[in-house]
Amino acid sequence: MDRNPSPPCSDAEEEEGDAVGNTVYSKHWLFSVLTRLIEVIAPAEPDPAASPEGARTELDEEMENDICKVWDMSMDEDVALFLQEFNAPDIFMGVFAKSKCPRLTEICVGILGNMACFQDVCMSISKDENLGQVLLQRLCDSDSPTLLETSRLLLTCLSQPEVANIWVERIRENPSVYDCVCFIMSSSTNVELLVKVGEVVDKLFDLDEELMLNWIKNGTCRSVGPSVDDSPEELPDFKIVPCILEAAKQVRSDNPEGLDVYMHILQLLTTVDEGIQAIVQAPDGGKDTWSFLYDLVCQELCQPDDPPIIVQEQKTVLASILSVLSAMFASQTEQEYTRMRKSKSCYFLLIRILQYMEGCGKRAVDNSKESEQEETGRTDINEEDFHLKILKDICCELLSNMLQELTKENTLEGLHQGHLNEQTCSCAFQNLLPLYFASVESFLEVLREADQTLADNLEKRFPSLKVHT
Repeated sequence: MDRNPSPPCSDAEEEEGDAVGNTVYSKHWLFSVLTRLIEVIAPAEPDPAASPEGARTELDEEMENDICKVWDMSMDEDVALFLQEFNAPDIFMGVFAKSKCPRLTEICVGILGNMACFQDVCMSISKDENLGQVLLQRLCDSDSPTLLETSRLLLTCLSQPEVANIWVERIRENPSVYDCVCFIMSSSTNVELLVKVGEVVDKLFDLDEELMLNWIKNGTCRSVGPSVDDSPEELPDFKIVPCILEAAKQVRSDNPEGLDVYMHILQLLTTVDEGIQAIVQAPDGGKDTWSFLYDLVCQELCQPDDPPIIVQEQKTVLASILSVLSAMFASQTEQEYTRMRKSKSCYFLLIRILQYMEGCGKRAVDNSKESEQEETGRTDINEEDFHLKILKDICCELLSNMLQELTKENTLEGLHQGHLNEQTCSCAFQNLLPLYFASVESFLEVLREADQTLADNLEKRFPSLKVHT
């Protein structure tokens, strides 16, 4: 079924007191569906359609249509409160415990996900320790749609400040969550699921550094993970960085927003020393991570034939990727893959980004003048400027480190290919000075050996760089 059927028209308005809240949905109809749901998981008599173990593996069409209508209806707050009041979550717990029907489990988790969008219901669901543990166990499910709805539910709860800490603590105390999440990231090809799981991990790491540190250090203990028949299954010894990288490769082409999420997760890892070490001390010394990120920025993002405005569209993913590359470059400059003979095109890309940002800055000033009287417009522009400034700061830090590694050979190649000229060098110097004076001065010495005239012209334009005798 491609989509859930729309909620039915109800005759509730014709029966006084039967309407759910201010809706036209019938309490009696909802009761009947919940009652039938209980019968599905605990039939009074053996069902010939049941599996040998005694539980249905498929829903009949009528029941599926009706429970899907409840799924749609649960997006209404009055319906969500009604379901909560009449213990629907407890019924769903029975489904999770007894049902062998993946579609039924998916729908019930989806209904809870809709209900959790409302603060009071979310608080009640979150405080139920048994329900919380059962929902986390759904992350070990083998059914992708169920995993997707479980991830959506978790993200909804983690996004509500009143209950976020409850879930963070619950996840921190449940080691199997780490294994299940890593298993999904490293093995799933379902892009929608990978994006949603990535959003959950991103939110968790953003909310709690201790949990992020635990997951960085994890991978030494094995625990129970996904299994089709719910029997214990030993998972591989997962490490967080390779799993994140594998998921990023899966979403790379199909979902730019998902790529942004996974790049931000890597960036969050670099905010702690343990995270940087986890990246650069992988079995391959971080080569796979560097190659993947380097290929993204040099082959896909902010290309020469793109309009300058592209830097605004890609500012967050560029900032995340360049931040990780900068951390790796600063901590592992002795690694061959970070040396300039391997990374010179990244240097030219950084200058291109800075040039594009200058164009965006001028455009932002013009737009600001035109919308001077619009308060909202000014706020948006200020926020845009803030994100662009972050990108600029990251670009300059990485560029300053790379300048110190640029050799005469690299410089001559750049001059020959037209990447290095007075315009590009002036753009770089303008952004780097005076904060990164030493890096610029080091590069100028190399440039003087390759093109004395260009070096002299740059010294005239930037008098502070003149060699002191």
